[in-house]
Amino acid sequence: MEQAHAADHTLITADRVTDTPVFDLSGEKIGRIEDLSIDKVSGQVRYALLSFGGFLGIGGRYHPLPWSVLDYDTTRNGYVVPLNKAQLEAAPSYTKDELDAFGDGDKSYRDRLFEYYGAYGASPYWA
Repeated sequence: MEQAHAADHTLITADRVTDTPVFDLSGEKIGRIEDLSIDKVSGQVRYALLSFGGFLGIGGRYHPLPWSVLDYDTTRNGYVVPLNKAQLEAAPSYTKDELDAFGDGDKSYRDRLFEYYGAYGASPYWA
């Protein structure tokens, strides 16, 4: 029996998304996916936590990208976002402790992210 290739299907396990590179529209690698934020009830991925900068996990901040702004590029084996590194550096970012403190009901966190990323095509998942 012939084994299916990864490009033949659209499902992927979360641990395979971790460390996937993220590129801007020009093809420059601007970071990597550190983790995912998944809605506990619906099971839908809400955010990809982008990391860049920091050293060995020290001083690093995470940029929660609404899943709707990521586009998987099979030729790059990574995600492409409609932002450059400077735009991402200006985006809302959080430490690991700050992210752990946010919960399902933190509307200000959610609103802040979509206020920023709405200009880049992010669609609110609650609408």
